[in-house]
Amino acid sequence: MNKRVLIAGVGNIFLGDDGFGVEVVRRLAGREFPEGVEVRDFGIRGMDLAYALQDDYEVVVFVDATPRGEKPGTVSLIEAEVEDDGEVSFDTHGMDPVKVIKLSRTLGAEPKRTLVVGCEPETIITGEDYDDMVMELSEPVHAAVGEAVEMVESLVEEIYEKKRQAKS
Repeated sequence: MNKRVLIAGVGNIFLGDDGFGVEVVRRLAGREFPEGVEVRDFGIRGMDLAYALQDDYEVVVFVDATPRGEKPGTVSLIEAEVEDDGEVSFDTHGMDPVKVIKLSRTLGAEPKRTLVVGCEPETIITGEDYDDMVMELSEPVHAAVGEAVEMVESLVEEIYEKKRQAKS
């Protein structure tokens, strides 16, 4: 059986740079990947993602805007570790990947290797005021989309190469 990998784009396209993950998976959607790799745009549909994590993926790659104090447009690879602290809260109209993972585990999902391909946003828009909404990425984040696409493709290649080596 082929290794199953989920590449999950998350974010809100109405909140500027928060739409980074959605844009990356939009570009990845037309690419060829090995059997077992799924590229999906979850946007802000956290409940859909929590249910998708019930499937038998071995690796999940979230693609998202990740404020970490870096220069805007900086792309990072993060090995996510979500501790089970017993607390599960969820906003059905939002997308917090940590909360989604916790909910999916509460629903019975087994922990999976979880990676995040993140990009430092230039602007963080809360969406509290409709006048603040922006449906485009800032210049540095838009420029980082190609780098993130390459990083995801490289990750998939690495995951499948390790599998080939393990079979030998």
